[in-house]
Amino acid sequence: MPLRQVYEKTRRIIMVRRSREEAQRMIRAIAVLLRNTTWKCGRVERLVVTYMREQIRRFGRMRTPVTDMLQHFKLKGKQKSEFFDAMKRLERRRIIKIEPF
Repeated sequence: MPLRQVYEKTRRIIMVRRSREEAQRMIRAIAVLLRNTTWKCGRVERLVVTYMREQIRRFGRMRTPVTDMLQHFKLKGKQKSEFFDAMKRLERRRIIKIEPF
């Protein structure tokens, strides 16, 4: 199920609720940093890329579990859904890759 749907007649974008299975799949996934850039990124996207950069610098690992990021940022409710949206945007821009665990 897509995050947004566009109505053809009115050209309006609405947010669609993510299914529980899709959210659980995202939580169990591993994010891989492909490009070290935050150009034209929002605040949450910058936080994610910066966190992944620090993981590479400290521990030398390119892969970071999404659960680790959720615990680090202490996200709840709407913030968590914004985080998942940001991860999807980064994946669409090919900055990170989300792999199933």
